Amino acid sequence: MKLFGQLSESLETYFTEVKGDLKRARMKMSIQEYMSVAILTSMIVFIFELPLLSFIFSLILQSFLLGFITSFTVSIFLTVVFFLIFLNYPKIVIKNRSTQLDKTLPFASLYLSTIAGSKLPLNKIFEVFSRFSKYGEITDEISTITRDTEALGIDINTSLERAIDRTPSKNFKELLWGLLSVNRAGGDVHTFLEQSSKNLIAEHRRKLYEFSHQLTIFIEMYLTAVVLGAIFFIILTSIMTGISGVGGNIIILQFLLIFVFLPLISLVFILLVRSMTPGGE
Repeated sequence: MKLFGQLSESLETYFTEVKGDLKRARMKMSIQEYMSVAILTSMIVFIFELPLLSFIFSLILQSFLLGFITSFTVSIFLTVVFFLIFLNYPKIVIKNRSTQLDKTLPFASLYLSTIAGSKLPLNKIFEVFSRFSKYGEITDEISTITRDTEALGIDINTSLERAIDRTPSKNFKELLWGLLSVNRAGGDVHTFLEQSSKNLIAEHRRKLYEFSHQLTIFIEMYLTAVVLGAIFFIILTSIMTGISGVGGNIIILQFLLIFVFLPLISLVFILLVRSMTPGGE
């Protein structure tokens, strides 16, 4: 801030979305602080890139001057790209938070509905939920609502409006909007949450059903293309080695296939299945 605070403030008008992104990403930094860090980090990257690329391009082009000019141009381009990526990093955090919220929302809404069955006021429902639930991002969101009402003295409707403004999940935002409307109209919160939880659970079951079919297809592809393909390759190359009598390179290929290629493909398959699983399990 001391070095680039004024520059960040002057550039703030060109990056208005970053301020809202920082809020939804729950990154406890102001727009001026974040942009100052982005500028400083980009300058450090440029300082380290320039001599390294100058050395590499000088060796490749066999000319120090031409290598320096090329490396200077490339370093500026990479620094600008790094700066823009740094500014868009909150969007990645927002997307990850939204995914986590959507994964646990069906079960969290069912828990909220159970608490609401005791006919407690909405602020007390949130207080009980924030104390005893362990639903990750949703617990954090509702704990923030409870903090607004209990510590800051904000009424529950205003706290819900603030939560709607900062949450990155569309589904959770719709649930909060519904709670806000029901609470303002004096309706039955328990009935609303019960119906919402039923809809969310039904949607979760539908996703599980679709995922089970997709998983069947992926397993068949994995067994056919990877496992059987690897076995067929090993058998075929072994036969060719026995016929030709030359097996040095073939043995290396078989070694790489068994101990490098198959584990990497299996790891990618596991990560792909895990990322697609509803609930993240």
